[in-house]
Amino acid sequence: MSSEQTKVVTRRHDPHRRGFASDNYAGVHPLVLAAIEAANGGHQASYGGDEYSANLREVFRSHFGPRCDVYPVFNGTGANVVSLQAMTSRWDAVICAETAHINQDECGAPEKVAGLKLLSVPTTSGKLTPELIATRLHGMGDQHRAQPRVVSVTQSTELGTCYSIDELAAVCEKAHSAGLLVHLDGARICNAAAFLGVGLAALTTDLGVDVVSFGGTKNGLMLADAVVVLNPAAVTGIGYIRKAGMQLASKMRFISVQFEALLAGDLWLRNARRSNELAARLARAARDIPGVTITQPVEANAVFAIVERGVAERLRAEFDFYTWSEATGELRWMTAFDMTEQDVDAFAAALRAEMGSLTS
Repeated sequence: MSSEQTKVVTRRHDPHRRGFASDNYAGVHPLVLAAIEAANGGHQASYGGDEYSANLREVFRSHFGPRCDVYPVFNGTGANVVSLQAMTSRWDAVICAETAHINQDECGAPEKVAGLKLLSVPTTSGKLTPELIATRLHGMGDQHRAQPRVVSVTQSTELGTCYSIDELAAVCEKAHSAGLLVHLDGARICNAAAFLGVGLAALTTDLGVDVVSFGGTKNGLMLADAVVVLNPAAVTGIGYIRKAGMQLASKMRFISVQFEALLAGDLWLRNARRSNELAARLARAARDIPGVTITQPVEANAVFAIVERGVAERLRAEFDFYTWSEATGELRWMTAFDMTEQDVDAFAAALRAEMGSLTS
């Protein structure tokens, strides 16, 4: 083997640097990397015909129940678009919170690719209620209006809040009583389950959720999310839709084995608990700093806050994070499974120092 063939790729980043912009910034959990390595070598059938993908249905059924089926995809947007397209006809609409990822952050993909209409609703906490859903149920049977067909909720929400079991149950009851289906965008469903202290079925199957977009990428996986169908009658042609939507992996064994590493044991819960605990730690520290306002309940792995704009800009020289609202200056600080207490404390100390400089 030549030296060119054995050359190792040069590391081009500082592996010790941590930011608070997104849990997508985190790397891959070592156990997941080990699982990918274990699945390597030899030949396995492509497009889901491999041994790891064959086992995947049972892995998910151990969490979501015996009726569920699973369709791995590359990312959360893919999971949402495939899910919603399989749940709707071309004249249908999806009711969602105004802050929903499908409405704000997917470049119009649900509407452009899936060909559906989003009916967004303003909320105060990122959560839909039966009353809010009712405001979008008019026009049923009117050929001039897109027909409400699905209610989509995000758990945990884009504002870092979590639906309680009772809140989700009420949403599902309202949707089903109106003849609608329920889709759950679970990009951070593991964080919600960790916060509520329940299993994954308690948030979904047990309440009547029909389809889940299950997030793995934000919780330690690499290029791995999935559509989990809990109610087979809720979808049509999903296998074809996934392929036509360019979300069918040829070497699917390397996606499927990641979910096995995450879900066969309690790694999903340990990772989620870790990131939740660090967000709570950051929120406690920030609340004690004069001039810092925490704007949302801290229930998963997100902290929303308002500080003086100049402080935010100076902090970004050392730590990555996003401005959530340009209008209000509200910031979002995200924690991830691979962060430490020292990472959080260093950020809090820098925040305290910057805020203190305003009055010195």
